[in-house]
Amino acid sequence: MHYITVDKLGFAWDNEPVLDDISFTVDQGEFVILTGENGAAKTTLLRNILGLLDPDQGSAVISDKNAAGEKMQIGYVPQTLTSFNAGFPSTVYEFVKSGRYQQHRWFKKLDDMDYEHVKRALNSVGMWEQRHHKIGELSGGQKQRVGIARIFATDPDLFILDEPTSGMDKNSRAAFYQLLKHNTRHHGKAILMVTHDDNQLEGYFDKQIHLVRKEDSPWRCFSMSSCNGHS
Repeated sequence: MHYITVDKLGFAWDNEPVLDDISFTVDQGEFVILTGENGAAKTTLLRNILGLLDPDQGSAVISDKNAAGEKMQIGYVPQTLTSFNAGFPSTVYEFVKSGRYQQHRWFKKLDDMDYEHVKRALNSVGMWEQRHHKIGELSGGQKQRVGIARIFATDPDLFILDEPTSGMDKNSRAAFYQLLKHNTRHHGKAILMVTHDDNQLEGYFDKQIHLVRKEDSPWRCFSMSSCNGHS
């Protein structure tokens, strides 16, 4: 089942094209990485997919329903998770716990399963021991991991991740990639992740979307050059 369908998408900033003829899908249980040089409009493509920008040509659609026929739940990790300042009042635990308040649940009491999701999410990124720390006191890499933990706590069907491992060391990245692979293989989640770390990701992902600059363009105009399948 296609969770994301991008069909002949084109997008321009101030009449200057930055995406041209982009087509691909992301399916349930599939781990897809999105790569390209700096400035290749990878984040712009994600924003088109999320509906934060409107394509000039073609379309980008996220399915309304998951494979079980229920409302699609999306977990989005932007690049700006590390922007919490030193005065941010929430603790790590409080911030991740807030991810359990899904739509229409703001006034419902959390149960044991909710708290188990929070603990599991923090353990998954190695931040359980820091759960009582204030977010603003953490390092950039720790903030990134806490933001990711909050997304995991929501238990989404589809993860859209924009450079989520920024600030993580090599071992932390490897553990995180293994976690993503586990979520696709064993829980049927779908993942679309922007990354520059495609060498370390070999063996984890299923498909790679690579954006490249058109040689005949005077500006930074990009299109999809290949879509390589991996088992």
